[in-house]
Amino acid sequence: MLDPARRNPVGTHVTVGKGLASGALLAADAAGCETLQVFVGNPRGWACSPGKPAEDRAFRAGLEARGGMRAFVHTPYLVNLGSPTPATYERSVAVVAHNLRRAAEIGAEGVVVHTGSYVAPAEDDAAGQARHDAALRQVREALLPLLDDLGAAGDDAPWLLLEPTAGQGRSLCAGVDDLAAYLEALDHHPRAGICLDTCHVFAAGAPLDEPGGATATLDRVVEVGGPGRLRLVHANDSLDVRGSFRDRHEKIGQGRIGTDAFRELLAHPATAGVPLVLETPGSRDADDPDIPLLKRLRDEAAA
Repeated sequence: MLDPARRNPVGTHVTVGKGLASGALLAADAAGCETLQVFVGNPRGWACSPGKPAEDRAFRAGLEARGGMRAFVHTPYLVNLGSPTPATYERSVAVVAHNLRRAAEIGAEGVVVHTGSYVAPAEDDAAGQARHDAALRQVREALLPLLDDLGAAGDDAPWLLLEPTAGQGRSLCAGVDDLAAYLEALDHHPRAGICLDTCHVFAAGAPLDEPGGATATLDRVVEVGGPGRLRLVHANDSLDVRGSFRDRHEKIGQGRIGTDAFRELLAHPATAGVPLVLETPGSRDADDPDIPLLKRLRDEAAA
């Protein structure tokens, strides 16, 4: 049987601080991480930080020294490839391309990007549908060339990981079912992966709080995306009830989802080889209970 720690490495999003190697890796060690996620620039700005080659090399070497620790990059929060504002759209394309380059330079295996919103008047259904369709065309025009570049770069190139949102605003992709149209717009490109945020899909209506709900949700992920497309899980409980469309993370087992869903998720065949990254309050603190709790649930799922 595959070692549970290799089947589902557990970690959290860490801050870079002094640098990728001198800050992020040490923070990951202190938190007990087996995997990690970082920003490679200001998460709330458009600036594209060039990085430092020596620090990049040290980070890659540090990952290798930790047994091939798996790393992921999250794009800034401002990115919205569905925006009707040309400047926002153009900056979003540039930032995603930059983050993919930086991920390749630091040895990260995936770049997480929120699937965005189409920003249309809620009271006008016809205008909303037209705006939705235009936004998906923008997504296609932006991402297909980047995905083709990843495909040409070979198996070591990072994946682009699509993260459905919680359904707030005019989401292009909220929950699992909406991934069907999004992936169709991208021709189901083989370098387009899925990052499943448990808080997001629960807020969008997935029944993770019911027995069998996590299994049914993952079954649907495979049905919509195909086998092997799920590449990362953001493991977050939810402060709000199912279907709230509110993206407010809570500590594992202290929110509305509960621990049973995570145990069920960890036992599902679709999560084999998929890392879990926490984004819960305090999860990067050395004495936080969430990483040990997920490791325990992982062991119970494997038993």
